[in-house]
Amino acid sequence: MASPTQEFGKWRARLWPIYRFELKKIIPMTFLIFFILFNYTVLRDTKDTLVVTAAKGSQIIPFLKLWAVLPCAVLFMLLYAKLSNKLSKPTLFYSTIIPFIIFFGLFGMVLYPLRDHLHPHAFCDMLQNSLPAGFKGMIDVIRNWTFSLFYVMSELWGSMGISLLFWGFANDTTKVSESKRFYTIFTMFGNIALILSGRFIKWAAQIRDAISSADPWQVTLNYTMGMVIIAGLLILALYWWINKYVLTDKRFYDPKEQKKVKKNKPKLSMKESFLYLIRSKYLGCIAILVIAYGISINLIEVTWKDQLHQQYPGYNQYQAFMGGLSEKTGIITIFVTFFLGGTFIRRFGWKKTALITPLMLLFSGIAFFIFIIFRNNLKDAIAMIGTTPLMLAVVIGAVQNILCKSSKYAFFDPTKEMAYIPLGQEEKVKGKAAIDVVGARLGKSGGALIQQGLFILLNVAIVAPIAPYVAIILIGIILAWIGAARSLSKQFQKLTHPIEEATTNKIEVNEKATTPS
Repeated sequence: MASPTQEFGKWRARLWPIYRFELKKIIPMTFLIFFILFNYTVLRDTKDTLVVTAAKGSQIIPFLKLWAVLPCAVLFMLLYAKLSNKLSKPTLFYSTIIPFIIFFGLFGMVLYPLRDHLHPHAFCDMLQNSLPAGFKGMIDVIRNWTFSLFYVMSELWGSMGISLLFWGFANDTTKVSESKRFYTIFTMFGNIALILSGRFIKWAAQIRDAISSADPWQVTLNYTMGMVIIAGLLILALYWWINKYVLTDKRFYDPKEQKKVKKNKPKLSMKESFLYLIRSKYLGCIAILVIAYGISINLIEVTWKDQLHQQYPGYNQYQAFMGGLSEKTGIITIFVTFFLGGTFIRRFGWKKTALITPLMLLFSGIAFFIFIIFRNNLKDAIAMIGTTPLMLAVVIGAVQNILCKSSKYAFFDPTKEMAYIPLGQEEKVKGKAAIDVVGARLGKSGGALIQQGLFILLNVAIVAPIAPYVAIILIGIILAWIGAARSLSKQFQKLTHPIEEATTNKIEVNEKATTPS
């Protein structure tokens, strides 16, 4: 089979290297990631708004990630791996998605309206008077336990919905040769969800201006959770359609090949799976990438979200800003992916593409922390441009967040997911579950543990005093990330070279008569 450049021409190969018959697979898969990302964005912005505003600061986030999100992620992964041995893949998908849809509906209709009756404020006031100031974040987790539960479920949706279910499904049904063309397209069009969900969040957050409700945030929550339920039902419908009409087409998926792989790969227990991860250098490197990203982004975001809450202390104000941020992130991500994502991977290779995100985090993170640490020395200069140090910190942090999230979606996610493709079926299912669900949570919980340690050692209940120490730790984490990416690149090349040759020969036979649109 001719390469996309030979078949389409230089510019067609860069911008749209897709054959006409492949649209049958591309379109529904793109809508599937769109609705998963739509819910991810709505839930991410809502969970941050809930816990940061209720706790009057971002000090609650490190405690939530370590003591609530991490244990639940481990339990979820254990249950998922156990069910993967007993249920078919479609049943496993439905059984995973449906409980999330039910919970988010119940939160908007039951848990949030009854929050004042459910939250133990008197007990937590007693704890606050008895414990040192550094434990305020933990007390806030208990005080606002329904919000904490919402935060946990939203975090799990990010790991489960995107990394485990969508990318796991894509990796199962996509050839290595297709991934270099398909994955950036999935990312690019899927991220339109960030733009639309960002605009929807801003509209829902600003609806208080047009209503006379005593609790405008309740109205906002009704709209946002309603859309989450609708998008969740569309995810189930799209998955059913793909299995019914796409995976029955042998041009996209050959079940005989999957059966051969399953026969050659025995089932492993969770203990054996963890031991395999420890012994596998390849999976270990992927885990380091995921964990390092989680730690790095968490170290920066907790500091930035504290500044954001000080600037926008109300629920609706905070969420409106987050909606605008998501919208801008989506626009930049689509631009970067369209002009650079797929072209960069095909032209410069896996390693250089995978190194973009850690380098972006390194330089933008250092710039943000330098401003936070030394901004009091710049008050006069900042006043001259007509703003305040707090507002400028929010803006710089927002720009840093947009650049790093865009880099993650356009470069980090596609290269990470490509690294799973040459692995066996057992490694994909259980190795990916352990890395993407627990590994991602370990990354964010690792950042949380670092921040908690600093809160307790310095005996402070606010974020600003720990910023200099966080900056130094950030640099060390990113350097380890870069080292793991370089090592994984060498191993990936060794695994994919023979697979690429075999796949190209097979595609040439099956698609010889196919002409591009």
